[in-house]
Amino acid sequence: MKNFNYNIPTQIFFGEGKIEVLGKEIKKYGSRVLLAYGGGSIKKNGIYDDVVKELKENDVEYFELSGIEPNPRVESVEKGVEISRENDIDFILAVGGGSTIDCAKAIAAAFYYDGNPWDLVIGKAEIGKVLPLASVLTLAATGSEMDAGAVISNLETNQKYGFGHPDFFPKFSILDPSYTYTVGEYQTASGVADIMSHTFESYFSNEKGAYIQDKIAEGILDTCIKYGPLALKEPDNYEARANLMWASSLAINGLIGYGKDSVWSVHPLEHELSAYYDITHGVGLAILTPHWMEHVLNEDNLYKFVEYGVNVWKIDSGLSDLEIAKLAIEKTAEFFHNLGIPMTLKEVGINEEKLEIMAKAVTDHNEGFVGNFKSLNYDDVLEIFKSSL
Repeated sequence: MKNFNYNIPTQIFFGEGKIEVLGKEIKKYGSRVLLAYGGGSIKKNGIYDDVVKELKENDVEYFELSGIEPNPRVESVEKGVEISRENDIDFILAVGGGSTIDCAKAIAAAFYYDGNPWDLVIGKAEIGKVLPLASVLTLAATGSEMDAGAVISNLETNQKYGFGHPDFFPKFSILDPSYTYTVGEYQTASGVADIMSHTFESYFSNEKGAYIQDKIAEGILDTCIKYGPLALKEPDNYEARANLMWASSLAINGLIGYGKDSVWSVHPLEHELSAYYDITHGVGLAILTPHWMEHVLNEDNLYKFVEYGVNVWKIDSGLSDLEIAKLAIEKTAEFFHNLGIPMTLKEVGINEEKLEIMAKAVTDHNEGFVGNFKSLNYDDVLEIFKSSL
């Protein structure tokens, strides 16, 4: 296991009714809030009313930014900065899923920057001061409620990039599983795929000594496999929603990546799909993941797929290593398919037209190679894209 510095500073208020702490917690940091949310579902399911009630009862002024996209765009960041500056905002509250929280993080950074917020995303300018922020989570998926990263899209340039800063960790996040009861089947399934993909990115590494991290990762995968289908069948099953919500946070808050030097592979590839075609992130990950697994599997890393197959999918350890590995990959694809997720790029409107452009873009952005479990060059990426059609 490699050396690491542990730091996960976000305070979590987990459970039904925890919205009651919202106003009191905000007042520790500010009193003029930018309330950021997406397409308006929080107004239909009552979450908006819960939030506003707490703000008003605690004399917190709020100004709204609505309409944040599923793949949040830099234009929404710009709009949020404008509203925040006009109203002397001192705190940002994101109510929604990862896209809303990511947009809030970008606004928090861009508030203190005079140039185009996209400069911060692409690293043209450094992030300085960051406004404090918090989240009320309504979708178990990205884990942005408990991490220091954000992903923003620029559709004009067909770019979607992740960036981060230690101050992107929300000061606190409220995780009420009942707030995810109304999430539809497609988004629930996509969220499960996203959680599993985050886990895979850390789990499939070349570090053999991080035993406890891998066991936690396997537990997260077990949780998704057990509770993902149940949440689809019984949307208001508190146990299922609670376990998926906590898995979402643990998959990407850094815990299972400490002691490793994993460089992510599938996420950069999927970002290209979303940048050009604006597809659902978790769906893109589910489509690509089995093909990535098949492409990177070799004699050097076969042992990892055997661990995955035996420990997660409970495959008979008496089979040959290669049989276990192949069966584990098959079971991964089958699980995503059974969740109702499209399993080919063509099903989500992507054909061969831009595959070469996207393969070049992702490798160029990553200095020629993507990931380090098995480094992918342009030809590797293109082959994975083509096999996913």
